Amino acid sequence: MQPGKNKNPLARYRIALQNESFAGLLLVVGALIALVWANSPVRGSYFTIAQTIVGPEGLHLDLTIANWAADGLLTVFFFVVGLELKQEFSTGSLHDPRKAAVPILAAVCGMLGPIGVYFAVQLITGSGEYGGWAIPVATDIAFALAVLSIFGKGLPAAARTFLMTLAVADDLGGIIVIALFFSDGINFLWLGLAIVAIALFGFACKKRFARWWLLWPLAILAWYFMHSSGIHATIAGVALGMVVPARLAAGEKENLARRFTEKFEFASAGFVVPIFAFFAAGVNITEAGGLGELLSDPVAVGIYLGLPLGKLIGISGGVWIMLRFFKLRLGDGITIGDIVPVSIVTGVGFTVSLLIAQLSYPPADPHEAHAKVAVILGSFIAIVAGAIALRIRKAQRLRNA
Repeated sequence: MQPGKNKNPLARYRIALQNESFAGLLLVVGALIALVWANSPVRGSYFTIAQTIVGPEGLHLDLTIANWAADGLLTVFFFVVGLELKQEFSTGSLHDPRKAAVPILAAVCGMLGPIGVYFAVQLITGSGEYGGWAIPVATDIAFALAVLSIFGKGLPAAARTFLMTLAVADDLGGIIVIALFFSDGINFLWLGLAIVAIALFGFACKKRFARWWLLWPLAILAWYFMHSSGIHATIAGVALGMVVPARLAAGEKENLARRFTEKFEFASAGFVVPIFAFFAAGVNITEAGGLGELLSDPVAVGIYLGLPLGKLIGISGGVWIMLRFFKLRLGDGITIGDIVPVSIVTGVGFTVSLLIAQLSYPPADPHEAHAKVAVILGSFIAIVAGAIALRIRKAQRLRNA
């Protein structure tokens, strides 16, 4: 063994997660294990675990383990998203509106495209099932960047910057969709208490009084108050991340938002997201009508076509219009030809799309099961099609070099 080589499995795991490809693969593995288990002869044990109720009834926290994964654990993921958004708005790619204009507008188009495809499928089939319209709008940043890093070598560095900026703006759009369209009878008293707790959390961070025994109780209270308000509890995580300072204070070598990101992104990518994927993707395909019915369900079709095709149409078409008619500009060295494969890659939805699928349909509705599998299928199509498109684009660049 080489001297100094770390034998701690947890430390090795942390290092491995710094690779975007590994982090994305872990998410897929969690989802696939759930799918296999939920359709195996011992599937009853999976659903027994997922549907076990845990928590005090008096506080209205008697939730199933699957709900705790979506409403509780996933808040850590959204907290990291909030921290990343704060950094991007303060000092990153979203700081200069002129430079960020094209990818931000492309992100908006990239949400409208999948919605358009979803609605078109429902109109053509005459299904009348419009409840899943929001499911294909999201982009999984880590997974999309992983696909680009593996298959997009040779593209300009500006392509990665474009994808990162677009995906961050897309995340913000997904958060807004969840907050606006998946709230259940807002209680403004509880919401006010949540805002107070978040403000106190932000004040403590601003004054650099970042003691765990103060911040953790405030964060838990903010989560509980948000949960009680009728707004999805994960929004508390985003809000908490957004109030953490992302600029250096006197004497600091690293801003507080970056320090918190480094502390929590391991837990988020290494445990929270795979556990959520495990409980979100466990669908009994047989009880949901079988694979044939799943693939032909207009809701599922709208999702698994909306993710890759809708993103391609929305982003590529939107960017072409911006360049052609509004004279906006892309980053150095990147052209509309590079945007096409990148837009397909953004069809990898996974985490946020699975969450929206849970919020769009009740568990007893067959469309809920179909929607979840459609998210996985649509993301897989986006990965394969995006990888092929990136390879083709790379070859075109080599020929034209």
